[in-house]
Amino acid sequence: MNKAIRWRIISLQAILVVILASASGFLFYEGSFVTGMVHDQLVAQKIFFPGTDQVKAGGALDPAKFPVEVTQYAGTQVDNADKAKAYGNGFIGEHLKGIAGGMTYSEVSAAASVAAKKAASADKSDPNYAALQADSAKLAGQKTSLFMGETLRGNLLNAWGWGTMGAYTTLAGIGLMLASLGVLGALVFELVIVARREPRGIKVARAVAA
Repeated sequence: MNKAIRWRIISLQAILVVILASASGFLFYEGSFVTGMVHDQLVAQKIFFPGTDQVKAGGALDPAKFPVEVTQYAGTQVDNADKAKAYGNGFIGEHLKGIAGGMTYSEVSAAASVAAKKAASADKSDPNYAALQADSAKLAGQKTSLFMGETLRGNLLNAWGWGTMGAYTTLAGIGLMLASLGVLGALVFELVIVARREPRGIKVARAVAA
């Protein structure tokens, strides 16, 4: 390898170190920012799992209903992505299954609208009047519960998604940092080790004929 090509490789290595180190620093910053934002927003909501005394049969965290992914956080505050997922999917999701026989918010909302119209148009002399009013009130309550539950669950899962992205961004930053260190090591090797091993030119004196 001649000197010109070698110095071109060294220059490319130096540029690559700068690019990789800069990208790594950016990913570290973004990962830290996202993770910190998710943590601060979750803490501000002051959401707590039921206490450890509720991890029992018939308790709010009955092991028969809730897996260890949920019960392990008993008594703690929802302050990171993993806890947000556990509370949203595991805790709230389980409670939502018991509302309206597992119907979704949109299904209950449609049924509540129909029931409300029937209740409003029913005459008090109608023998089914009380039943229509009770059915309308029941569906309206289920609609409100599902709306509130699904909204909170959606917000928590959104926080989980962003928190996971922040964690992976930080891991990507670590990967790029390791790559930049590898290229930096190769650059140092070229500049220090290889340069010392290069043979020095030997001058051969030629006899000049008289």
